[in-house]
Amino acid sequence: MSQKEPDAGDADLVHHSVIKRFEQFFELQFERFRLPALFFFGIASVFFAFQAVQLEPEASFQKMVPSSHPFIQNFLAYENELRPLGNVVRIVVENRKGEIYTPEFLNTLKQVTDEVFYIPGVSRGGMKSVWTPNVVWNEVTEDGFVAGQIIPPTFDGSLEAAGQVRTNVARAGIVGTLVANDHRSAVILAPLQEVDPETGEKLDYARLSQRLEESVRDKYASEDVNIRIVGFAKIVGDLIEGAAAIGGFFGITFALTVVVLWLYSRCWRSTLATVFCCSLAVIWQLGVVRLLGLGLDPYSILVPFLTFAIGVSHAVQNISTMAVERMNGRSNIEAAKATFRVLFIPGSIALLCNAVGFSTLLVIDIGVIRELAISASIGVGVIIFTKMFLLPVLMSYLGVSPAALAHQARRMRGGHRWAHVVARVTDKRMAWGIVAAGAVVLALGHTASRDLKIGDLDPGAPELRVDSRYNIDNAFVVEHYSTSSDVFVVMVKTEPGECGAYPVAATVDQLQWHMENVPGVEGTSSLFSAMKKVLAGQNGGDLRWESLTRNRYSSNAAHRLLPSELFNSDCSMVPVLIFLEDHKAETLIRVVDAVQRFAAEHGSDGIEFELAAGNAGIEAATNSVIKQSKPLMLGLEYAIVALLVLWEFKSWRVTVCIMLPLFITSVLCEGLMAMLGLGVKVATLPVIALGIGIGVDYGIYIYNKLEHYLEKGLALKDAYVETLKTTGGAVALTGVMLALGVATWIFSDIKFQADMGLLLTFMFLWNMFGAVVMIPALASLLIGNRGKGAGGGIAVTGTMASPKALQANP
Repeated sequence: MSQKEPDAGDADLVHHSVIKRFEQFFELQFERFRLPALFFFGIASVFFAFQAVQLEPEASFQKMVPSSHPFIQNFLAYENELRPLGNVVRIVVENRKGEIYTPEFLNTLKQVTDEVFYIPGVSRGGMKSVWTPNVVWNEVTEDGFVAGQIIPPTFDGSLEAAGQVRTNVARAGIVGTLVANDHRSAVILAPLQEVDPETGEKLDYARLSQRLEESVRDKYASEDVNIRIVGFAKIVGDLIEGAAAIGGFFGITFALTVVVLWLYSRCWRSTLATVFCCSLAVIWQLGVVRLLGLGLDPYSILVPFLTFAIGVSHAVQNISTMAVERMNGRSNIEAAKATFRVLFIPGSIALLCNAVGFSTLLVIDIGVIRELAISASIGVGVIIFTKMFLLPVLMSYLGVSPAALAHQARRMRGGHRWAHVVARVTDKRMAWGIVAAGAVVLALGHTASRDLKIGDLDPGAPELRVDSRYNIDNAFVVEHYSTSSDVFVVMVKTEPGECGAYPVAATVDQLQWHMENVPGVEGTSSLFSAMKKVLAGQNGGDLRWESLTRNRYSSNAAHRLLPSELFNSDCSMVPVLIFLEDHKAETLIRVVDAVQRFAAEHGSDGIEFELAAGNAGIEAATNSVIKQSKPLMLGLEYAIVALLVLWEFKSWRVTVCIMLPLFITSVLCEGLMAMLGLGVKVATLPVIALGIGIGVDYGIYIYNKLEHYLEKGLALKDAYVETLKTTGGAVALTGVMLALGVATWIFSDIKFQADMGLLLTFMFLWNMFGAVVMIPALASLLIGNRGKGAGGGIAVTGTMASPKALQANP
C-alpha cells in the first residue's frame, strides 16, 4: 500500500474558516451516518415520487401575460366586455368543393357550431357564427329598418333557403369577418373563459385542444369539408401535445449520458451511481413543484430535462476526483471524504450560481417565466443534496472498479501532449493574442446583437414551426379574411352614459383615421363605424348621412340598434378595434407609439385612452415588460454571480478572469439570436440567464484546481498543465454532457424548444471553450506567475498505487 497524499483538499477551505469547520464536521460524521443518510434519501424519494406522478401539464392565459402591466390591468378591468376580443378560438369550416351556400355544407356548419357550443370552457353567450342568433342582418326599406338572423329558425335546407343565406350574408356585412372573401369558408368564433363558472376549475388547455381535435376536426373533416383552428388556446394545446415528445428526447439523452460517462470513467459503478443520483434529483424536483401547487406548462416542461443534465455535468467532477483519490492510495471511504472535501466549496458555489441564473428570472412579471425560475431553482437545490451528499455516500460503498483504476492509471501515465499544447495560452505573447481575439469576437458579437429585437419576428405562432398545422391554418385565415386575427384594442373611457356623445364620437373617428394611416394597420372598427351605417339607414339609406351626428336623439336611437359588445353596460367605455397585418415587434411598436401620441394630443378630462386589449395589445405589453426587465435581470445575475466568485477566491482579478468569458458568450448569444431571426421573448429570454448561471461552473472548477497547484508552488504554466490533466478533462466532458443534454431539443416539433436547444448548446460549448482557453490567458496577464516553483518539476508528496493493490485494500 502506498503512502496517502496528505494534503488532498481544496485550497479555498483555508480562506473560509466557517465553511471549513462545517466540512470537517461532515467528514467526522461521514462513516457513522452513511446508513441513516441512505434511509432518509430513500424515504424522501418515495414521498416525492408519489407527488411527482400526480403532476400534470397545465397552461393559463393569465400566466402568459404580465399581470401588473398597465395594459393588462386595463384589459382585466373590462374583461367581461372584451372577452370576445381576447382569448378566442376561431374554427374555420371550409367547403373544398365550392361556396358555402349549399344545404349540405350549411347543415355541417350547424353541426360544428352546436358541437363547439357544448365544449367546456367556451363562453356560449359570446359565440358567433352565421347560425347563432347574435349575428343579424339589417336593411333599410320603404317601411323602415328590417332585420333578422343570417339563417332564420325557419331554414328548411332547400336550395332556395340556402340562396337566401347568401343574400343575408351580404346584408349583414360579415364578408371578410365570419365569411371568407371568396365565400368558400365560414368562421365560428368561440370566446373562452379562464374559469368554469359551474365548477370553478381553471380552463384545461390540453383537454380543450384535444376536444377540438376529436369532436370537431376529426369528426367533421372529410373530402368535402376542411377544418382549421387558430387562437391562443390552440397554440398552447399544440405546444402541450408537442411537449409529449420530450419523454423520447429524455430517453435519448439518458442513453447518451450513460455511454459518455462510461467511456470517460470505464466504471459501471460510478456511471450508474451518477445517473441514479441525478434521476433522483429530477424526481425530487417534480415532487416539490407539485407540493407548491405549481404545474408543468409548455415552457417549464424542459426544466426537469435541464436538471438532469446539470446534475450529471457536476457529478463528472465527483467521478474524476474519486478515481484520482483512489489512485493516490486512499480507501473507498477516505476517497469519498476527500472527494467531498475537494468539491464542497467549488461545487456548492457553482450550483448556487446556477440557482442565481434561474432565480433572477423572477424580476420578470410574467407568470410562466416566474414558475420556470422557481421550478429550475428547486431543481438546482435538490442537486446540491443528491450530488454533494448522496453521491459520495454511494461511492463510499460502491468504490471504483479495477477497469476504472487501470484506465485512470493509463491516463495519469500518459504524456498529455494536448495539455502542454493548451497550456501555452499562459505564455504572455499567446495570452495577449487570446485576449485580442476575444476582443474582436466581442466586437463582432456586439455589432450583430444591435439588430436583436424584442418580441416575435415572424407571423403566425413563432413557437411552432413554419410548416406546422397551426401556422398553415393561420396563413389560410390571413389570406382569405379581411379582418386579421391580430387585433389591438384601445379602450376609450368616458363619463357614464356619455360613450355615444358627439365629442367622443368625433375623437374616436379621428383616432380611427389616424391609425388607418399607420403602416401595418389593415383597418379599424368601433361603435361609430356601425353607427354611421345605422344613421344612413334611418335617413332612407342616403350615403350622405353616413357620418357622425351632433343630434343626441339621433345617436341614442342608433345606439339601440347596435350590438351591446360595442360598448359596456353603463356606456362609459368604447373599444376601438385596430386590425394589424401581423404581431411582429416592429408593427406593435409603431401602433403603440401612434396611439400614445394621439392620446397625448387629444385626451381630456372627459375622454381617456387606455391601452390595450386584444391579442396584439397583450403581446405589446409582454414585449414592454421583457424590454424593461432584461437589463435588470442581467445586471442582477452578473452582480450576484461575481460576488459569489469574489467570495470564494478573495480576488477581484480572479473574478474578472472568470466573468469576462461569460460576458463574451452572452453577447455572442444575442448576436446569434439576431442572425437567426430570433427575438427576445418569453421562450428565449430564459436562455440568456441560464447560459450565464450554468456557464460559470467551468471557470469555478478550472480556477479552483489551478489555485490548488499554485498554492503547492508550481509556476502558472505547470499548474495549468496539471489542472488540465485532472479537472480540465472533466470540464471538457461537462461541456459535452450539457450540450448533449439540450442538443436533442433541436429536433423538437416545437420551434421554441428547438431554438432553446440550439442556443443553449452554443452557450455551453462556448463557455467551456472560454473557460479552458481565456481564463488561463487572462490569469497570465492579470495575476502573473504566482507559483513559488521555478517552472520546472512537480512537487509529489506520495506515490501512485497500483490498481491491484487498491482493490486489495478497499
